[in-house]
Amino acid sequence: MAALLVSMTAGAIILMALGDNSPSAGVFSLSSRIPVQKAVHSRAYQMPGRWDRIEIYYSGTKAGNIEQLASLSGLASAKDTNCHFVICNGLGGGDGLIQSSEKWQRQWSIIPGRNWYGSDKTIRICIVADGKTAHPTDSQRQKTLVLVEELRRIFGIQAESVYYPRNWR
Repeated sequence: MAALLVSMTAGAIILMALGDNSPSAGVFSLSSRIPVQKAVHSRAYQMPGRWDRIEIYYSGTKAGNIEQLASLSGLASAKDTNCHFVICNGLGGGDGLIQSSEKWQRQWSIIPGRNWYGSDKTIRICIVADGKTAHPTDSQRQKTLVLVEELRRIFGIQAESVYYPRNWR
């Protein structure tokens, strides 16, 4: 039994080291990094300085994915979704699944609406949760943190320019 524990611990440390993270980075570090890098990639050129702020907000729903959120908003298709990323909670899409929108793929700004009036340089990340009775899952929180760090690294966004919902835990 002790040999199994030692080998599992050693294996975990090696995997985290291969993921370019220290063992204290946690169990999600290796598994989160590659999917996040794929989600951040876009078809359009990612111009340095294009984005200078990140805002995270709740979908206001207990479940969903990018297609379902578009439908609930009365949009013709998910291509019309007015955010850059959606992070699912396991009810409509895999827990922690990051979906990039057409606006992100084209590096377009979102259209200001009745509940948001940010600048055209703001990246918006939608967390599938209502923030009241349905809070973000641990996986959503972890993927959000990794996504935010990757976006900050790519675009040089300052930590002070990242905004989370008031009751983010």
